[in-house]
Amino acid sequence: MMRGRERMAVAVRRPDGIIEVKDEPVSGFYRSRWVRFPLFRGLVILWDSLGTGLRALTYSADVAAGEEAKLSGPAMWGTVAFSFIVGLGLFFALPMLVASTLDHVIVSDWLSNTVEGLVRLAIFLAYLVGIGRVPDVRRVFAYHGAEHKVINAHEAGEPLTVERARPYGTSHARCGTGFLLIVVVVSVLVFGFLGRPSLPLRLASRLVLVPVIAAISYEIVRLSARHRQSILARIVMAPSLLLQSLTTREPSEDMVEVALVALERILPAAVAQEPSEPGLAAVDTSLSSSAASATALP
Repeated sequence: MMRGRERMAVAVRRPDGIIEVKDEPVSGFYRSRWVRFPLFRGLVILWDSLGTGLRALTYSADVAAGEEAKLSGPAMWGTVAFSFIVGLGLFFALPMLVASTLDHVIVSDWLSNTVEGLVRLAIFLAYLVGIGRVPDVRRVFAYHGAEHKVINAHEAGEPLTVERARPYGTSHARCGTGFLLIVVVVSVLVFGFLGRPSLPLRLASRLVLVPVIAAISYEIVRLSARHRQSILARIVMAPSLLLQSLTTREPSEDMVEVALVALERILPAAVAQEPSEPGLAAVDTSLSSSAASATALP
């Protein structure tokens, strides 16, 4: 899946080998004045990105399944809601509960919140490693790598061919995987100011502050991507790029071809525009437990 300023496109290889493409205009929000407001824009863009990614997943699943099955309606949204609840419990509630059991031996509030953050990071990494062993997810991660290769080749000015895109790496500065890592780090800093309230208040604060943490993290990723040639930005981005080794795999040539088709569909609307927004983790593991990702041209 590729998203430009004007349009987004999803390319899927059908069971008969033919590549089917669907494109549509992106939300008008990206062209409105509201996109200029820091923090607020992050929340709206992330919400819209999640919706775009889910539509892309639904379309790709339907095309792959042919007439045998359709992933839509209450069943799909029920799965999304369940996955969202499990994600909050796994990545926010569980680390807090683990840290709270150690509070009797931890004197510092900051240290307690740091332990919570480290537990959250450990769960996140274990989750990525675990789902990466599932064959179907490994295939999705390979397509994720194909998207990055194609974007890297395009930004380097290469002709859009499989042969010219293959040598490029599978990591990218605007990948949503990096965003999730920054969320973990920012959560430690934000929660550190709250001290150690009672367990119910502590849990409520984690859930209420999720949008705030996401908005701050978005601005950090956006700023780092815009100034990615600076030394400071490279230092900030280095762990994120390393983490992408867990959510990307080396793709086959036919996967790169699919990514090229999606990019070519949006190029008339995106060409000659300097990237300015972070790439989209359409349904990057922690967002929906669907273990799929998509990189975007902003």
